Parts: sequence; structure tokens; C-alpha cells
Amino acid sequence: MLAVMIYLDHNATTPLSPAVLEAMRPYLERWHGNPSSIHAAGREARAAIDDARDRLAKLLGARPHEIIFTGGGTEADNLAVIGLARKNTERGKHIITCATEHHAVLHAFEHLEKSEGFRVSFLPVETNGQLNPARLASAFTPETTLVSVMTANNETGVKQPVQKLSTMCRERGVLFHSDAIQSFGKESLPPLGASGFDAVSLAAHKFYGPKGAGLLWLRGGLPIERIAFGGSHEGDRRPGTENTAAIVGLAAAAELALVDLENEIARQSALREKLWEGVRAIFPAAIRNGSIENSLPNTLNVSFPEMDGESLIISLDLAGICVSSGSACMVGSIQPSHVLLAMGVPVEIAQATARFSLGKTTTAEEIDEVISRMRSVFARISE
Repeated sequence: MLAVMIYLDHNATTPLSPAVLEAMRPYLERWHGNPSSIHAAGREARAAIDDARDRLAKLLGARPHEIIFTGGGTEADNLAVIGLARKNTERGKHIITCATEHHAVLHAFEHLEKSEGFRVSFLPVETNGQLNPARLASAFTPETTLVSVMTANNETGVKQPVQKLSTMCRERGVLFHSDAIQSFGKESLPPLGASGFDAVSLAAHKFYGPKGAGLLWLRGGLPIERIAFGGSHEGDRRPGTENTAAIVGLAAAAELALVDLENEIARQSALREKLWEGVRAIFPAAIRNGSIENSLPNTLNVSFPEMDGESLIISLDLAGICVSSGSACMVGSIQPSHVLLAMGVPVEIAQATARFSLGKTTTAEEIDEVISRMRSVFARISE
């Protein structure tokens, strides 16, 4: 008999909130018109998108025209990095990012470097996963136009000093983009309009919204070059017929994500520490990766020296525990995590790593059950 599944992979994706589904339902079942159509069905869809944009702007401390709806977080990251870099080539072609960024950002920078003649500085991090602001300070040149550093890492949960980094950029007239896809709903973001940020990416499925829905917040007045071609949607910045239901779901999920946030942060942090203590009791040689003091409350990244990481993940799955070895976007990859390698973790240890990421539905009873099942799994593996 299969064990009841316990889902501890919320950094990969979260379950769709029933309340979000209900908000989306009218636009899945009845109001299916194209938002660009002038008839009643189209006007109803357009009104829903306008309302979602207004609500998100209020929630984020932004203005409605600064919200660009996208097909997800990867597109939002690509639009920010490629679109802003291309638009500012007259000022220079030097751009900066961090070695531990999500591949949606890293691969965009690599494309600009290999195919469009940009010079890229990939900044190393400390062993705790954080970027030392002094490294950024020393990387600036007169031709630097853009810096992109994520708010928090998707694999380790390590939070970056983005407020300080963005201030450094603002003082030098350099644009600052942050991928906040993993952190939104897990920590408080400053009102974007009053922050030092110039662009921020979000994705709905990371905070109990639908997959395939994201946004890029772009500070008002900043020009950006589109990276896709078609219609004049989203202020002529992102073409394509808007997914009304997904956009409505994005707004509803974002609002729900911030309800009782501080209490949820404390609750998940306590459960994460409970899980770590249980893991360490079972496997004393376990290594916790990343800053403990500066990390998301739900994320625990653990290496198990001398174990085979893939076998461990499969064994946990067979025991009904859903975890991952790192980014879920690297499907089928047998490569060690680029994040851990950038932190100085040896290859053989990086390959023996599991990421546990908790969510709003995770309970103390589930953590107790996970520890119990892991004890059995490790006993079998060590036989």
C-alpha cells in the first residue's frame, strides 16, 4: 500500500488555492472573450484584467501602467534582462549578475554575452550563498548599465542584500532588476514604487496561483525593448492575447499570499527547524547549505555526504515524500547544482543534496511523519 503523499517541494510549485480557482472560474467557463474585442464578452475580459492590474499595483506599492503581464516568471526575467540591456546599449554594454541566479536570468545573460556582444560579470558568492556588496562595488565600470540579483535563491533560500545592492546601483545610474519569484509571499517586499529597484519579476504558481502567469514590474518612465513581436498588448511591451483567467488568478493569489504573512513566516520557520533537527538526528553527518540567519523561512537545503543524491530522492519519493535535488526547471539534469558549486560545495557533496521546501498547508504532524519515514529510508539504504 502506497504511503500518503507529503508534499515538501513548494519552491518548485505550489498547489492552486481553492479561493484562487473560484476567482478564475467565471473566466474559464463564461467570460471567454478576447480582451481586445469590443463586444460585451471582450469588454468583460478587459475589465477583469484592468481590475487585476489595479489591485496588484496597490498591493505592490506601484502604479497600474508599471505592471506588465507575462506568461510566467521565466518570460518576466527574460524581458527584464534582455529588454533593458538592449535598450541601453548607447550607454554601454557591460552588465552584471550573480553566479547563483536562476537559469532564467543566467541563460539570458549568457545569450547577451555570446550572441550580442555584451560583456558580463558573473559575480561569485560567499560560502553562505550571499553576494558581498563589495564585489558589486568593484565590478562597476563606466559602461555598466544593468545589474540583476535575485531577492532569494530558489535552491537554498538564501536572501541577498538587494536593498543595499539597489542603492549602490541607483547612486551610479545603473538599472537594477531583481527576480523575486521565489521570495514573494514568503517575505515582505518594500513598496516597489518607493524602493531602489527598477524592475521586479513575479510568478503566480510560486504563491498558490496558476502556472503560466507572471508579471514584470517596470518603474514608470523606463523604456524597454520588446523581445517578442505581434500586437501592441501590455503598453506595446509584451504582445499576445492576455490570459484573462490566469491574470485574475495571479491577482487573487498575490492578495492571499500576504494575509497573516508574519505569523506564517514564524510558523514555517519553526517547522523547518524541527525538520532539520530530525534530519540531523537521523544522519549526523548532514550538512545544511546556505545562510541560516538570512534565508527564506520555508527552505532547507541539506547535503548527505557519501550518499547518491538521485537514489535518495527516489527513495524518499517511494516513501511518499516529495522533495527535489534543486531547481525543478532542470528536468532530467544529472549535473550538480550550479548554486552549490558557486558556494564552494565539492561536486560529490553537491550531488548528494535534497531541498525541502514547506508551504502553507504543511503541518507539524506531517513533519513528524517525514522524519519517521526518513528514519526508515536511511535504515534501508545503510543496510
